[in-house]
Amino acid sequence: MRPLYPAIQPYKTHALEVGGEHTLYVEESGNAEGLPVLFVHGGPGGSTNGDLRSFFNPEKYRIILFDQRGCGRSQPHASLQENTTAHLIEDMEHIRTHLGVDEWLLFGGSWGATLALLYAQAHTGRTLGLILRGVFLARQQDIHWLYQEGASRIFPDYWQDFLTPIPAGEQHNLLHAYHQRLTSENELQRMAAAKAWSVWEGRCSTLAPNPDAMSHYSDPHLALAMARLETHYFVNHCFISENQILTQADKISGLPITIVHGRYDMVCPVEQAYALYQALPHSQLHIVRDAGHSVFEPGIIDNLVRATDAFAATEA
Repeated sequence: MRPLYPAIQPYKTHALEVGGEHTLYVEESGNAEGLPVLFVHGGPGGSTNGDLRSFFNPEKYRIILFDQRGCGRSQPHASLQENTTAHLIEDMEHIRTHLGVDEWLLFGGSWGATLALLYAQAHTGRTLGLILRGVFLARQQDIHWLYQEGASRIFPDYWQDFLTPIPAGEQHNLLHAYHQRLTSENELQRMAAAKAWSVWEGRCSTLAPNPDAMSHYSDPHLALAMARLETHYFVNHCFISENQILTQADKISGLPITIVHGRYDMVCPVEQAYALYQALPHSQLHIVRDAGHSVFEPGIIDNLVRATDAFAATEA
């Protein structure tokens, strides 16, 4: 199996003001003259870290990472103000023009795959191609699966912990119950809800229990942003029309697209990747037989590194 490339450090970082109260963390690493690639992280509410640079050959790629509004090292933390899908797509364009990039490859997983697809549909002429992992189509059925009924049947023990902050009378609509608590003025209630929400997602993300993953999802800084932004986006249907990605798939039918998805992904079941593949029959679909949702499972790493190497070879 292909491993990650060795760890590298950024050669430049940016605090990019994008309007309103928001300032984005943006970094560049690898080859400043190389093939531009934008890493689009998940969530909404996730963040980037140094390990994510290692999916790309640093001699071939100009590796661009950024934390979305309210996420990671972007400021203000966990802010919901002026935070919609349209804003995030505009931010990506702002990054592209600020860095002087004409066209770039988009690399995204989970919500990052959603956002990469939506950006490409809006800015096809600026997109060289897509490498997607753990596809999330952001349909109501996809949200319902993880936060109301579906994954609950696979992890009934973990589900009970997810239900704990919510009284029985509100459990018929857990998304709205969590959103209410995560936007309340009660800090203790917010943090308890944030941890329960984030830990539930973390527990569902790996094929086998992973202490490192659980430590990541339990971190209060990440948990608050993840829970607040996910509930904010999901109660608003991700600020897109239902099934928008599939109904507008023809807009990106000319782009090279590679899809990598774990067979046992319980956060975003593989049906979503297959539905995208059917809408984009020219794309390549790799279903990893021994993987879940996490980007750091060995079979997922292997397929993604092979995909970035292959894309660099075609652009050489």
